Amino acid sequence: MFTGLIEEMGRLTARDGHRFTFAAATVLEGTGIGDSIAVNGCCLTVVDLTTAAGAGTWSADVVDETLSRTALGDLRPGDPVNLERPLRLDGRLGGHLVQGHVDAVGEVTTPAPHLAISSPHTRYLVEKGSISVDGVSLTVVDLSDGGFTVAVIPHTAEVTTLGARRPGDRVNLEFDLIAKYVAKSVSRQLPGSPGSAEE
Repeated sequence: MFTGLIEEMGRLTARDGHRFTFAAATVLEGTGIGDSIAVNGCCLTVVDLTTAAGAGTWSADVVDETLSRTALGDLRPGDPVNLERPLRLDGRLGGHLVQGHVDAVGEVTTPAPHLAISSPHTRYLVEKGSISVDGVSLTVVDLSDGGFTVAVIPHTAEVTTLGARRPGDRVNLEFDLIAKYVAKSVSRQLPGSPGSAEE
């Protein structure tokens, strides 16, 4: 479980088949083999780790299922990435609950600060509700049939990849966990819906 508050921008240094290697510093503190790190909002497992003088690299194996459901396949060596370690139970929840399980891939239509993203998947979104875009916890400003907008403050634009996103770039989207559960629960109560009493 994550918060959507990015700890640092790392960089993809190598891609060998399904193995991706990232340069990082902050997220390597206290991290070991088998731990999780979110990359652009996608939870990956550390399978190799090298540290020296407070910085280093770590690797993860990205399976076909993950590549087909996220924008991680678009990454090339040298690309910056948003990195976050899992939430500690004794820490503050400054963003919102983010699982690191990408629900959909959207496409940037307007860059920050008024970041607009096209996506047909807006069922779980409400104005002023939470959305994770490439792992960044944001608040939905406006909704349309074809997508949504979020406001990206200068600090967020500077310390995450969102400030460099341009029209046509694909981004990972994770919808609010609570909204997904509520929608599923309510849909079961509607006549004729799968799992309803009147089915």
